[in-house]
Amino acid sequence: MRVLLSGNEAIARGAYEYGISVATAYPGTPSTEILENMVNYKDNIYCEWAPNEKVAMEVAIGASLGGARALVAMKHVGLNVASDPFLTLSYTGVKGGLVIVSADDPGMHSSQNEQDNRHYARMAKVPMLEPSDSQEAKDYVGIALEISEVFDAPVLLRTTTRVSHTKTVVRLSEREKIPAPSEFERAPGKYVMVPANARMRHIAVEERLERLRQYAEETDINRIEWRDKKVGVITSGISYQYVREAMPDASILKLGMTYPLAENLIRKFANGVETLYVVEELDPFLEEQIKAMGINVIGKEKLPILYEFDQSIIREKLADEKIELKNFLGETQLPPRPPVLCPGCPHRGVFYILKKLKLVVMGDIGCYSLGVAPPLAALDSTVCMGASVGMTFGAELALKENIKGKIVGVIGDSTFIHSGITGLIDIVYNKGASTIIILDNRTTGMTGHQDNPGTGRTLKGERTHQLDLKEVVRAVGIKNVRVIDPYNLEETEKVITEEINKDEPSVIITNRPCVLIVKDEKQNKYRVDAKLCKNCGMCYMVGCSAIYREDNKANIDEIFCAGCGVCAQVCRFNAIKKVGDMDDQ
Repeated sequence: MRVLLSGNEAIARGAYEYGISVATAYPGTPSTEILENMVNYKDNIYCEWAPNEKVAMEVAIGASLGGARALVAMKHVGLNVASDPFLTLSYTGVKGGLVIVSADDPGMHSSQNEQDNRHYARMAKVPMLEPSDSQEAKDYVGIALEISEVFDAPVLLRTTTRVSHTKTVVRLSEREKIPAPSEFERAPGKYVMVPANARMRHIAVEERLERLRQYAEETDINRIEWRDKKVGVITSGISYQYVREAMPDASILKLGMTYPLAENLIRKFANGVETLYVVEELDPFLEEQIKAMGINVIGKEKLPILYEFDQSIIREKLADEKIELKNFLGETQLPPRPPVLCPGCPHRGVFYILKKLKLVVMGDIGCYSLGVAPPLAALDSTVCMGASVGMTFGAELALKENIKGKIVGVIGDSTFIHSGITGLIDIVYNKGASTIIILDNRTTGMTGHQDNPGTGRTLKGERTHQLDLKEVVRAVGIKNVRVIDPYNLEETEKVITEEINKDEPSVIITNRPCVLIVKDEKQNKYRVDAKLCKNCGMCYMVGCSAIYREDNKANIDEIFCAGCGVCAQVCRFNAIKKVGDMDDQ
């Protein structure tokens, strides 16, 4: 049977077909859909959203050491969070096969950096596979599991945004029957990484790497496609697809296993062509290793080190032919659509007040990062998950009384659970006086409304214990805990003003869920009374996409209006009213 699947859907299917029984993740674009689709196989695969990627990795490691086949998935920056157990996992090895999916994001479609996670394979000295389409994404799960169990190693399966989200044809198979483990096989010399044991395991890692180099020479996922031998291209992943379309006559060495490299195969290919290129997005990971072999290859001197490639880039840079891309819309030009907070977003009122108060705002990772965009323009930093808490405290240490009462940190509920709690402990332990605002919208919003420990529901849709953020905050030592309605601007401003001037740490928690997960069809809409509107522009300053200007007056699109009432509270002339109130006049 053949079906169209995205790369993420195909990886989930591969986990099912190749006998994986435990799958874990923390949601992050472009990897999120792997676990979301894994739920389709929940009768055979235990799947969970973990509080963060490190925990997800550790659960998968435990499952593997228990003898089960396991998979853990995350976006590229998530592997930074999970790198501590990951790098030592290379030393311990595995019992059941273990696949680690890192979904990289060239072009930073939804990411704060463009790091190239191929370097992690080299640093950890573990094998890495890179599929170029959905069929390979599914198949490589099985190959990775086989490599993992044969070579006693975790395997890094690296995808990129285009592989993750592009749909191609996939052949489906039945699930392999893998015997369930019955007991834990104790091997402290292998699994307990105290220095004496780790020294011996490092020897095993180096020996394993040599055996993997030989495997790389023999595996058919590394293959030469001979065509015109005037030009040869070494490539992998999605770049292979671009090369095939842009340079259909070129000979290609397609590397499905990109660490360790098949040196003899690369030399054979290099000796068979006149001009040799390496095509790879982001860093010259392959290029540097190939040049270290003494092979003359052309790479980043012609191709960019930034962002994604496409067929036109490769054709222009390597064949000196510019491709004119067709505009299928003809002369029609779509208007720009910058990312904005949704109409009715509970974060909007908070950011409006923070800007009004002219506060320094340490931001975090989540849909509330959009608070940096005009007209709200309320964020001063966004670095990584959980950073807002520690950075707020650090700025206070640096600026002392000069910043007192002028700074807050903002963080989402899922992000706070992910890695904000420890920063809050640091503030309390070291006698800080920071004010942190937890924007609790009861979901993991930016990645598509996944559940988390604060929602009271698991990935599989089961009811579970709902983490009480107020009690967590109090438990770490915060005495000043305030809960506010972010749609109430007067209350929001009053509470923030009070807390930022205290000599003790404070936490303010908002209490409105994401408007996209709790829709009230009966919610009052708002409308502008044109007779009262003075076109002062105050309502535009809340940055709601439901508000627009027409005939030199403000208007509200009632289809988009969520009825939050924030715009009505900023209008100085009472020109914005509930639809029902206007109808009664």
